Amino acid sequence: MMTSNELSWLPDLINKLDKKSVREVYGSTLVSIGMDKNVVVLDADLSTSTHTSMFQKKYPDRFFNVGISENNMMGVASGLSWTGKKVFVSSFAIFATGRAYDFVRQSVCYADSDVRIVATHAGLTVGEDGATHQMLEDIGLMSGLPRMRVLVPADARETEQIIRYVYENRGPFYVRLSREKVPVVHDSDTFRYGKAETITDGDDVTIMATGILVAAAKVASNHLKQGGISARVLNMATIKPIDRDSVVKAARETGRIVTAEEHSIYNGLGSRVSEVVTESYPVQVKRLGVNDTFGESGKSWELMDKYSLNPMGIVNSVEEIMKVNK
Repeated sequence: MMTSNELSWLPDLINKLDKKSVREVYGSTLVSIGMDKNVVVLDADLSTSTHTSMFQKKYPDRFFNVGISENNMMGVASGLSWTGKKVFVSSFAIFATGRAYDFVRQSVCYADSDVRIVATHAGLTVGEDGATHQMLEDIGLMSGLPRMRVLVPADARETEQIIRYVYENRGPFYVRLSREKVPVVHDSDTFRYGKAETITDGDDVTIMATGILVAAAKVASNHLKQGGISARVLNMATIKPIDRDSVVKAARETGRIVTAEEHSIYNGLGSRVSEVVTESYPVQVKRLGVNDTFGESGKSWELMDKYSLNPMGIVNSVEEIMKVNK
């Protein structure tokens, strides 16, 4: 096993990876699909930050800034969808899912409206805005809603694929994006809705990661291999519906699972995976995430390191589960 000194530089390795903005890709993809005159976009006075402003400049007659009124925005989105529009709604995750939850539940999900909520600035990487803006519960909130599908792209390329997928398919959808530029994981189009993607094969343990932590899981797997641990890495871009077959397959073949997410350990990826293995093939699951606490103000990547949401945290989690299972 690796010593702390051997692991201390791993967070720096993530910081040196090539990164691209998922928000910018979201904005440019909206412009591309905006050729369809049925596409409309709503924002709550944050279009510069969410990059829906790109769509606004290209198609001003189909962009609606509702102001600081997220609840109303969800109701308007639902109404527009029933006129035949393909509706995209954006704001920060804390507002789109927290402040507007009741309207998402009633006007979007209960009404079965064709609405796509694409929230940016999720998780700890909101950074200096602090705990009040660091949404760590949104995956749980949205996963718990009937009819809602929940997607978390691993990088910019997968973001484009997911935005195109939700455009081509009827909502409701929730897509979770980061504020920070995200390490590049993909060099080709690999996204398949409802299916886990194998990033790295392995036999001793499976690391199931989502969003910004997929790159960290890949780095961790490479270093675990040097210590004789063969770690499979799965990119769980679709949180709901969870890929039950891949989860059970991993449980059967590796016997150990570590989940990694920039989200509370409660009601996120770790909870979804635990539910599957408990029902179908019980194995030990270790959940790496924010452990029942709020975030704090600080630089994005320094916060990720403080909360162990980095390759070192994943390596430590794997080594802990390996000890228990010996």
